[in-house]
Amino acid sequence: MSKKKLIVFTGAGISAESGIKTFRDSGGLWEEFRIEDVATPEAWKKDPSKVTQFYNFRRKQVMDAKPNEAHYFFASLEKKYDVQVITQNIDDLHERAGSKNVLHLHGEIMKVRSSLDPNLIYKLKKWEVKIGDKCEKGSQLRPHIVWFGEMVPNMDVAANIVQKADLFITVGTSLNVYPAAGLIEVAENSIDKYLIDPGSFELNHISNLKHIKETAVDGVRKLEQYL
Repeated sequence: MSKKKLIVFTGAGISAESGIKTFRDSGGLWEEFRIEDVATPEAWKKDPSKVTQFYNFRRKQVMDAKPNEAHYFFASLEKKYDVQVITQNIDDLHERAGSKNVLHLHGEIMKVRSSLDPNLIYKLKKWEVKIGDKCEKGSQLRPHIVWFGEMVPNMDVAANIVQKADLFITVGTSLNVYPAAGLIEVAENSIDKYLIDPGSFELNHISNLKHIKETAVDGVRKLEQYL
């Protein structure tokens, strides 16, 4: 008998409990840096050195962080389910916790790519990238990140995966950032859906949804009872 297909959709809230600053909360990184200056194609064109430095800072933060109980919980579900993680996060904490199938919607902080050829992607083992670090075609390496104003290439892939789900869990995302927030609406009406987030949401239009009003780590402990 084949395993049920379980989709786990995660946002900044799950990484926050590993000490990675979120960007929309007070005290988050966007208070120290303007989005327009560090996370847009225009910013890269204007000041690649500043953008590179910003992502070096973020990369070091990710490398210093450790997966938390929620990351490990979703990895452990692979014994029972066919688990696909879809994440808005650019960190590698799901992978480090042991999740085998992780789709990153907004890119990966531990990778860089050619600024001319988006198909030339390289894994990093260190946190620092310098101006002058180039791909084999001679172009400067840029963060492998989907910046504001850029297309989300994995969005269609994610939607196709979600349509085949037998169970849908979303954790630590405000469901305000589109197009990613619309993924829960792509899931079949008939399947069970769980939302783990301490916030309040208008989600009456989503069928079979249980809202667990907890942060990620406390929320997965409650979720375990339902699964």
